[in-house]
Amino acid sequence: MDICVDFDGTLVDHRYPKIGQPVPDAIEWLKKFENYGARIILYTMRSDSDQYGPVLTEAVNYVKTAGINLYGINHNPDQDGWTTSPKAYADLYIDDSAVGCPLTRIKGFTRPCVDWKKVGPYVEQLLLSRH
Repeated sequence: MDICVDFDGTLVDHRYPKIGQPVPDAIEWLKKFENYGARIILYTMRSDSDQYGPVLTEAVNYVKTAGINLYGINHNPDQDGWTTSPKAYADLYIDDSAVGCPLTRIKGFTRPCVDWKKVGPYVEQLLLSRH
């Protein structure tokens, strides 16, 4: 299963262009998903630019330093053979802006973020059902 995961509001608090505090349990769940064979694609609006600097590279480094092996960055390598669409293909998208994604408010965070206590077990069951 390929899973696109947003960055701001999903893995860290919204503090763009800075990197906010970690969203509780996010990295731990991504590691579990990888252990079940999921391939993680970082799917973010961040980009490296002259205006804000290397904010995409910083996000990628954050995720990699946390121990996540990214399969793709804003792109799924598997789709190259069948489409030229700029949208990254995945079986599942986890994003704080997605309709229906459970959110939680955390003291000190700027906005609600993904509630990994709900999202994590849900995705885990999807992964287990594929085995």
